[in-house]
Amino acid sequence: MKRYKWLIISIAIILIVAIWFWKFRSKAAPVLVETEKPTYGFIANAITATGTIQPVDTVSVGTQVSGTIKYIYADFNTTVKKDQLVAELDKSLLQAQVDQYKANLSAARDQLAYQQSNFARQTQLFQVGAISKADFETAQFQFNSAKANVAAIQAQLASATQNLAYTNIYSPIDGVVLSRNVNIGQTVAASFNTPTLFIIAKDLTKMQVQASVDEADIGNVEKGQRVTFTVDAFPDDVFNGTVQEVRLQPSTSANVVTYVTIIDAPNNDLRLKPGMTANITIYTKEVKNAMLVSAKALKFKPDSALLKDYIIVGRGDTSHARKEPGFYRSKRPDTLKTATDTSKRLTSPDEAAHPASVWLKHGDTIIRRRILTGMNDETNVQVVHGLDTSDIIVNDARQVTKKEKAAAAKSPFMPSRPRRGGR
Repeated sequence: MKRYKWLIISIAIILIVAIWFWKFRSKAAPVLVETEKPTYGFIANAITATGTIQPVDTVSVGTQVSGTIKYIYADFNTTVKKDQLVAELDKSLLQAQVDQYKANLSAARDQLAYQQSNFARQTQLFQVGAISKADFETAQFQFNSAKANVAAIQAQLASATQNLAYTNIYSPIDGVVLSRNVNIGQTVAASFNTPTLFIIAKDLTKMQVQASVDEADIGNVEKGQRVTFTVDAFPDDVFNGTVQEVRLQPSTSANVVTYVTIIDAPNNDLRLKPGMTANITIYTKEVKNAMLVSAKALKFKPDSALLKDYIIVGRGDTSHARKEPGFYRSKRPDTLKTATDTSKRLTSPDEAAHPASVWLKHGDTIIRRRILTGMNDETNVQVVHGLDTSDIIVNDARQVTKKEKAAAAKSPFMPSRPRRGGR
């Protein structure tokens, strides 16, 4: 009897230990495999810069003569036409000079008429021997001097008349006045340089952005590339433009070398104004309707944690992987040639295809697949060859935490337990 008693106690202890081990032992956290499928979309390589919006054509209107501003006929934002009068200088001094030269010219012409008559008379007397040759040459010299004097005064009168005409300031182009730098009564001096009275923009519907592109990015910028930019005045609107030229003269500031890049920017609605700061994106390379996978899918590599739930084919040894159906054998010449041809069709001529690999999920099997990739924007990668939209790609694998497991097990239809003190 005593022996059976110890046997029953031993069996009970074993059962208690087994039940405790079965119920309370720590279970290995399950592995969550995240997957995706290739999609078609837009991918591009782009660089960013800042710039200033400016009119394409601007003209500085000045004066070639000194004087005092008497009248102004144009102001800021005034629309002007070519040869329209925009300002006048005081004409009194220049008009007096013109009148003086006219009087001098009249006197010179009278003198010329007298010398011409005297020369004709002296010529007749010299021909009959009534005067000496010296007297004849003197009359001839005086006649020629009178002609030269008339020509000189005519030139002075023409110059004074032109200077008088310069007191009228006309617009050289059709456009809009951006700046007026003078006021009525102000004296302008044109002795050493031409003073600027107005700045006129030819056509505000055609603007340009003068961008400063860093030397590290300028090598990829070319004429004709697509550009988008925003301005602080319209933060929700995106404006479009095109690279027109890259100027070769560099600019250095704080040891940073930049190059001026001119970008054409249509402005038909006149919302862009001169001087605005533009935040620019230049698309150096872009592909529309490209097959894309996430960049992290190329970085994923299966580890031993997946072995308890999945069969991994191709990790470290591709001999088994090549036996899997649909596996891309990159070393076969005909397949590689097809992949290269495909890359030429889907990418730009200077965009090379790069070998890479992803892991595909087929049921409980994870298989390595070699592919060719094109552009990479650090978020998505273009797939040139090796995948189709039906493939399931593994991009991450991690163990589920206790909190995530509890949240998944909790039914969304069960009411939550009220907190202490709640109503």
